[in-house]
Amino acid sequence: MWKLLSAGNPAIHFPVSKEKAIFVPRSFIPNLTAMKEIKLEIHVRSLNYGELNETDRRLTDAAREATSRSYSPYSHFAVGAAALLENGTIVTGSNQENAAYPSGTCAERTTVFYANSQYPDQPILTLAIAARNEAGFLEQPISPCGACRQVLLETEQRYGKPMRILLCSRTGVYELQGVKDLLPLSFGQMQLNGEE
Repeated sequence: MWKLLSAGNPAIHFPVSKEKAIFVPRSFIPNLTAMKEIKLEIHVRSLNYGELNETDRRLTDAAREATSRSYSPYSHFAVGAAALLENGTIVTGSNQENAAYPSGTCAERTTVFYANSQYPDQPILTLAIAARNEAGFLEQPISPCGACRQVLLETEQRYGKPMRILLCSRTGVYELQGVKDLLPLSFGQMQLNGEE
């Protein structure tokens, strides 16, 4: 419990016991009346496979096919990704596990790093991601892990263009128009430069 000593007093009184109190300069205390709730919105469109255009169907098929090249002997969880570059090239990748788990890498990072290294002047327009386990392709779309989201954000910022994301399930797709919908309150170049 705290109280202001007087309207003109710049200190706030925090009682510790009946005999003792701590006086804290008011400038050290955040403006409690300025606190507010901030609501963030993300935009996700849910589509059936049949509603995709030909290019998006080809890309989701490539992501699904890439799961067959997954090296996942520990998790038995195969993930594939396919990136459509601005020049029309499609690059694919899959998750690659390791007995020392942190030494493996996800399909999204495999794909993005390959695209960035082999086609450094080509932004990724759309990235499709699919996953399956021993029972087959998942009923719900797969979403990237936190590390992959951070890499996707950096790649999007690198080229200064939004990267569409297609999260694929067995029969449906979630479409996101950019990485900010995957990673709200993100940390990237702007934060390093102290920009809003």
